[in-house]
Amino acid sequence: MAEIYDLLIVGGGPAGLTAATYACRAAKSVLILEKGAFGGQITWSPKVENFPGLLSVSGTELGDMLLAQAMEQGAEVELEEAVSVEKREDGLFSTCTDSGTTYLSRTVILATGARPRRTNLPHEEELIGNGICFCAVCDGAFYRGCKVAVYGGGNSALQDALFLADLCSEVTVIHRRDSFRGEAKLVEALRARSNVRLLTGTIITALEGDGELNGIRVSTAGKEALLPVDGLFIAIGHQPDNEAFRAMLRLDDSGYAASGENCLTETAGLFVAGDCRAKTVRQVTTAAADGAVAALAACHYLDT
Repeated sequence: MAEIYDLLIVGGGPAGLTAATYACRAAKSVLILEKGAFGGQITWSPKVENFPGLLSVSGTELGDMLLAQAMEQGAEVELEEAVSVEKREDGLFSTCTDSGTTYLSRTVILATGARPRRTNLPHEEELIGNGICFCAVCDGAFYRGCKVAVYGGGNSALQDALFLADLCSEVTVIHRRDSFRGEAKLVEALRARSNVRLLTGTIITALEGDGELNGIRVSTAGKEALLPVDGLFIAIGHQPDNEAFRAMLRLDDSGYAASGENCLTETAGLFVAGDCRAKTVRQVTTAAADGAVAALAACHYLDT
């Protein structure tokens, strides 16, 4: 007979690993399914200096510590991609993976995260963490006094640019449309900054640098130019990894799972945590907090 876990967690980022630690400490049996690298997006950050209690640590080290802590508490882990979750008539959850394996559990936490949209330009992957960033709050301090660019035109991009303008010598905001989609007040605030340049109707056509970004090529109305920069902050949106579980969730227009701060879903025994759920702040600390909340909610469900 197949083992029945008290809790199955889909996703091995800060939310999922924190949830595992909390549930194991409550004497629940826990299995974590992770399709890629444990630690999630935070592993892309060369340094993390905003996680409570840790002065400075690499994202990879933080991910490793979170994994080691969860496993020390008794969590089991499998490197497999969950492709579906169903609730059976007997109340158990059946989670299938890409390898064809099926796992049974009494509760499930979806902590699948959200991945930043990419430019899909050559060399992008190798430059992530070496000049290409996705979080100004996380990595902006490492570019103090440097020249940087922000790619995007929504509120997130504009807010990132304002944040970076206080740190960097020069900030260039690049947007493919002729007008910004973000709030007019944010645009005006940027126009008032002497170290900010706004380029509309412009796209990035190439990333320059051998192992480390040192410039970007841009095209405005078909005219190419080389823009020397030390860092590029990409803010063209995120894509949550919820599509495989659409039948079990209520998703908003952007694909994020609808839930309150209690991390509950409309399916009893199914919870969501971290960047995959609809929320306003997506940071490593808020992901970890979601993991704790979701795990305690799952334990309450199991105990009542």
